[in-house]
Amino acid sequence: MKKSILILSLGILLVGLFSFTALDFFSSMTKVDYIDGTKTLKFTTKLNTGHISQAVKIDPATAGFEAEVKKYVNNNVDVAINGAAKQLTFTGSQVNGESVWVYYEASGVSDISSLKIKNSILIGQFPKQVNIVNITYKGALKTLNFQKGKETAEVTF
Repeated sequence: MKKSILILSLGILLVGLFSFTALDFFSSMTKVDYIDGTKTLKFTTKLNTGHISQAVKIDPATAGFEAEVKKYVNNNVDVAINGAAKQLTFTGSQVNGESVWVYYEASGVSDISSLKIKNSILIGQFPKQVNIVNITYKGALKTLNFQKGKETAEVTF
């Protein structure tokens, strides 16, 4: 009985201590889908609104925010398919409360045997940033993680 009370008390104490600690979590999530009919790789990236607005130094409610996000993504994401660099086309963004959704694509992709991605989004601003990329290609799902010192990764299909 005393042991149970001690464990319960310790648990309450720990919860109390951690509830006053502000923990920032720095991450982005990108979904990459291959669309066979249009031979396109479609990218959807979810970012924290406060973090991306801090990186581009502009308020997300202003008219120039989308243009700055486009520039930022173009400078921090590169793709090579089968060893050849591919141009990414920014197709839009959407601010939704605490999240910013960014859309871009690579067209003219007929077949993928290797996909190399550089993703340094927010890593320069937040050294603990982790960027996760889930790639779906012809039924196969691959996941890549990017962080400081590991901004480039490659998968094969």
